[in-house]
Amino acid sequence: MALLNWRSADHYDPTGDRPCVLCTKPTPLRSDRGKPVHKVCAEEWTDRHPPKEDDA
Repeated sequence: MALLNWRSADHYDPTGDRPCVLCTKPTPLRSDRGKPVHKVCAEEWTDRHPPKEDDA
């Protein structure tokens, strides 16, 4: 399983919880692109969607 490093404070939104884009449960966490998502949900999504060879 992919383990993402989300130690940066940029992954926490102090303004409050929003629904995770993957599971819809509330989360204060944000992806690198600012989308609300749990770290575990993002890791599972990354495992299911490996990069294509053209993108690597």
